Amino acid sequence: MNLPFFVAKRYFIARKKTSFISLISWISMLGVCVGTMSLVIVLSVFNGLEAFQKGFFRSFDAEIKVSAKKGKNFSCPPSFISKLQAINSVSSITQVIQESALIRYKEAQMVVTLKGVDENFLKQQRLKSSIIDGELRLGGEGISHAVVGSGVAFTLGIDVDAFFPLETWYPRNNHSKTIDFNSTEAFNRLNLLPVGIFAIEQEYDNNFVFVPLNFAQELFEYGNKRTSLEIQVKDPKQIPEIQNDIQELLGEDFVVQNQDEQHASLLRAIKIEKLFVFLTLSFIIGIASFNIFFSLSMLAIEKKPDVKTLRAMGASKSIIKRIFLYEGAIVAFSGALVGLVLGFTICWLQKMYGFVSMGIVGSLVDAYPVEMRFNDFFFTAVVVIIMTLAASYFPAKRAVKF
Repeated sequence: MNLPFFVAKRYFIARKKTSFISLISWISMLGVCVGTMSLVIVLSVFNGLEAFQKGFFRSFDAEIKVSAKKGKNFSCPPSFISKLQAINSVSSITQVIQESALIRYKEAQMVVTLKGVDENFLKQQRLKSSIIDGELRLGGEGISHAVVGSGVAFTLGIDVDAFFPLETWYPRNNHSKTIDFNSTEAFNRLNLLPVGIFAIEQEYDNNFVFVPLNFAQELFEYGNKRTSLEIQVKDPKQIPEIQNDIQELLGEDFVVQNQDEQHASLLRAIKIEKLFVFLTLSFIIGIASFNIFFSLSMLAIEKKPDVKTLRAMGASKSIIKRIFLYEGAIVAFSGALVGLVLGFTICWLQKMYGFVSMGIVGSLVDAYPVEMRFNDFFFTAVVVIIMTLAASYFPAKRAVKF
């Protein structure tokens, strides 16, 4: 029989009457439990928000994006595309011309980001699930079509059933030193018909309009230049390998990014916030562990006669010390275990039933997203146990001196 553990367990659960010291012990365990539960829940919410953002990216951004390292465009002859298509794992390549332009619809106007894409974009069906009105179509019947963001459609009052043209304006590439912007001759002006409205995320919905590649090519006078290439792969698991192959093929003049790297700053901000929250709640748990320090210190004073009796019976200083360390460990492990279980249960209920709403009217996701990860549970348990055991060490060391 493990004598130190047996005695520590008796001290924790077998007291004849509830004393002030036992009350502090239970409060200590409760503090550890609540702190652990809060840490698990908050970290899982941050994971959910990160996954939520990545879900937006997947419906809008390419799996791999190729752009120029310097400047906003690059020459893209057919031979350039052929080199990339020679990579076996590449499924399709979408040529993109993206620029800001002025658009007018009836009496309203605004500056938007026009994104010209070729037919491969439609084959990838990245926007198919995001269309809320009209249809996803960019060409046909002798006129260019546009698919606009819901924010743009709201600002301009676009009705896809009205068959009213959308005017696009962009400054001409005039090589002279002076340009008269008061003259309509200073602008390229083309019309197209809005046929669809998409809704993904506010940043995209309020700014983007998708148009055919040849339309953007004519409006911006780009010729064979492109702002980027969007590559879809056959097996998403091979994206890191394909990304490296493309980078080696194109050299240092091009930037090859996966979806996470295309939004590195936003994802980095989420991770930094998550880290600071983890440190803040860990600090709070550290403060809560002081209750363990005080409860064990007072328990050591209360059990001074028991300690003397055990010493007289031949118990060594090591055994006495381990009794109080086990007492602290029981509080720590009990609180951590119950906190982890409660945290898991609350996160699971939120994920399944969405009890806690984000409170955003018109949001695509009404409830707070959560995503539980093993690493968060593991490191939370490790931090909680280390802090609480550290708080138990000095009272245990002091008890030996009695």
